[in-house]
Amino acid sequence: MADASRTSTAHVLIAADKFKGSLTAAEVAGHVTAGLRRAVPGLTVSAVPVADGGDGTTQAAVAAGFAPQRVQVTGPTGVPVTATFALRGDGTAVVEMAEASGLQHLPKGVFAPLTATTYGTGELLRAALDAGATSIVFGVGGSATTDGGAGMLAALGARFLDADGEPVAPGGGPLRDLATADLSGLDPRLAKTEIVLASDVDNPLTGPKGAPAVYGPQKGASEEDVATLDAALAHYAEVLARAVGPEAAEHALAPGAGAAGGIGFGALVGLDAVFRPGIDVMLDVLGFAPALAQATFVITGEGSLDAQTLHGKAPAGVAAAARAAGLDVVAVCGRLQLPQEALAAAGIRRAYALTDLEPDPARCMAEAGPLLERAAERLARDFLV
Repeated sequence: MADASRTSTAHVLIAADKFKGSLTAAEVAGHVTAGLRRAVPGLTVSAVPVADGGDGTTQAAVAAGFAPQRVQVTGPTGVPVTATFALRGDGTAVVEMAEASGLQHLPKGVFAPLTATTYGTGELLRAALDAGATSIVFGVGGSATTDGGAGMLAALGARFLDADGEPVAPGGGPLRDLATADLSGLDPRLAKTEIVLASDVDNPLTGPKGAPAVYGPQKGASEEDVATLDAALAHYAEVLARAVGPEAAEHALAPGAGAAGGIGFGALVGLDAVFRPGIDVMLDVLGFAPALAQATFVITGEGSLDAQTLHGKAPAGVAAAARAAGLDVVAVCGRLQLPQEALAAAGIRRAYALTDLEPDPARCMAEAGPLLERAAERLARDFLV
């Protein structure tokens, strides 16, 4: 690697994700910049706050210059919530399903594994279409739901009826009563809109690695609930296959179908979405490549650097792109749970954890900003002077 990256003539690019529960991606960049410049006054620093399609994706888009658009939609339990999507002048929108149907909209400690709905996500997508979006990056993750995207599709004009011809109730559980599905009423603007399903999850819809089994317990699902949801989603896929053709069954097995409680499946079948790893999509949308071309040194990071980081999370994507460009990459994080050899394999030379400065997790989260500045100052002295 170039020795120039260790001098005050360095051009540092900060491309870090949020520290969940403490700092947004933009705040992380601000604190890292402050710490770097304490050690190297006048250092050239640029920032591209990043996200991988999960919660925080809209914030990252707004930090990159997209305009925030706020709208009231139906929350996961039916209570109205205010959700934000991001829109750029060229008609590109970033829609984050967690804004409408995320766990953050549930009362603290209260889950609704069988009944939580993605209806509000469909309303959010429709709002993006109303605002003139012609290309939508649909970031999924952090959901409170396991309804296979049925609520989302219903909000966009699909009909899901029981044997009596009545709409099935919201949520994944009631899909066991689904008799017929009709997607002919879907908003016609969808057919003219490019929709990219952006996710770091490649699970299928059902089965041992499916949405209910892997992610249901995080949403309050008991073993019995997981079995109920898995059977209901399998039945839902069968009914959709009768309605739209065998491609629905193929989509149920496709990577990303199980993302965000199966909303990936609904997007693949009903929205004709194309699945791409979330970090790859977001790096394109956020303008990472031109920023990287100007950099001599890259800093990435997220709240917890752990085994999940290596499977499509933002720091892994940033490090891979920077390493391909021949640049050194270091990371900042709240806590580090990866050995040095795993970091090196991912293209990260070293990681600076806030818990090395403050072992108490509660204080670490409460004082994340000042601690991050101290970590960045140490990083600068190690690599940039």
